[in-house]
Amino acid sequence: MRNIALGLSYDGTAYHGWQKQKNAVSVSEVLQRAIESVCGDCRALTGCGRTDAGVHAKNYCANFRTSAVIPSARLPQALNANLPADIAVFAACDAPEDFCAIRSCVEKAYVYRILNTRVRDPLLRRISYFYPAVLDVCKMQRAARAFVGTHDFAAVRSRGTETKSTVRTVYDSDVEKAGGVISIRVCADGFLYNKARTIAGTLLYVGRGKIAPEDVPALLLLKDRRLTGPTLPPEGLMLAGVWYKGIVGEMFGCEE
Repeated sequence: MRNIALGLSYDGTAYHGWQKQKNAVSVSEVLQRAIESVCGDCRALTGCGRTDAGVHAKNYCANFRTSAVIPSARLPQALNANLPADIAVFAACDAPEDFCAIRSCVEKAYVYRILNTRVRDPLLRRISYFYPAVLDVCKMQRAARAFVGTHDFAAVRSRGTETKSTVRTVYDSDVEKAGGVISIRVCADGFLYNKARTIAGTLLYVGRGKIAPEDVPALLLLKDRRLTGPTLPPEGLMLAGVWYKGIVGEMFGCEE
């Protein structure tokens, strides 16, 4: 039985997240049907994380087991012929037996985009959150640095998915503005439920002057979700990058 790793991208607008749902269409459900059509069997399809309904992915990793003999190099083209236009497989490889898309992932990066212009842009409505009020990007940049390091991130996560610990390590957190789009990028060893969207909401509050940049470290220490910013809508969020070791890392262009 082969263990195949896939690299894929998707527009999450039409889906209720990655995870299979009873009463809604998910990315994994659509992908599994395509795999079964091409390979004949698809066992233990696993994604690198649960993206929420409406969230997008530029670089997403999934793995599955199959007895099919089709070369992995031919899988992207074959799968894409069976997938809708809003999901695309861009790479595939035979992964080690013990590889798991979620457990083997060593780092992830999310980007949240805020369209900060006076007039909304219909072409960006699916991939950004429109916020016309003036935001102080310099203050947002200063506040973003407070999230870097190993912290208890209970103050910026939503209840819903149980976890043994809310301690995570953020390797990089930055804010940039290009044109009218503010991009909030957070790179970490793992993400709690709604963590990326709540960090974005907290930085938005900083940009509006509702939270001072120097107050963010104290808010993390208090671990009180009520004191931080809102959980911003899902359409602005995108899983931008994933990092792995070995052959799967090479497939995603990761440096050792």
